[in-house]
Amino acid sequence: MIILSSMFSAFSADNLKYLLGGLGITILVSVVSIVLSFVIGSILGVIRYEKIPYFSRFVGLIIDIVRNLPLLLIIFFTYFALPRFGVHLSILTSAIIAMTAFESMMVAEIIRGGLKSIDFGQTEGARSTGMSNAQTMWHIILPQAYKTMIPPLISQFISLVKDTSLATAIVLPELMYRAQIVYGQDNTYMVPILLLIAAMYFVVNYGLSLLAKWFDSKLA
Repeated sequence: MIILSSMFSAFSADNLKYLLGGLGITILVSVVSIVLSFVIGSILGVIRYEKIPYFSRFVGLIIDIVRNLPLLLIIFFTYFALPRFGVHLSILTSAIIAMTAFESMMVAEIIRGGLKSIDFGQTEGARSTGMSNAQTMWHIILPQAYKTMIPPLISQFISLVKDTSLATAIVLPELMYRAQIVYGQDNTYMVPILLLIAAMYFVVNYGLSLLAKWFDSKLA
């Protein structure tokens, strides 16, 4: 009875509204970061794949450095270190920039791997018809490569959604941060609230998985 009572108290209208607001911020940060990292990562992945003298190596070096840094460190740098250089960002903007910077590098490697999986004969065939290198990449290579990239890209984006919880370190009022505020009111709220936000994360990430399956069926 005590457990049921604490669950009903934890799931009060005010608490649910507060947590849903946090979920909204989590989704906002995730969606913006996913879109930006997909665009930036695609560009960087193509640049690294094309082996442009010096430039591709430089981009590859940046990608390797950022990919091997903890995301939390990048979040701290964006919010705490950039103001030392005169760049003052809001908590929300800092979180989005940090997530985008990190995920772009991860996406770039996925893109490069997908491009390398396409037989070089496809490029030669397209070029023999008079297509430019850019046209070949845009119309022939990328559409085929993206089909093979869907599973790893979705997995990476699901990780991004979960990694938004790291932004609690800079007091971003996302889902995990607000959950801590709620169960901080009463220790008996901890288990029901953690179960609730686990369900929320599952719904969002499972939705991404279903979206991936839909894209996969459309591109098949």
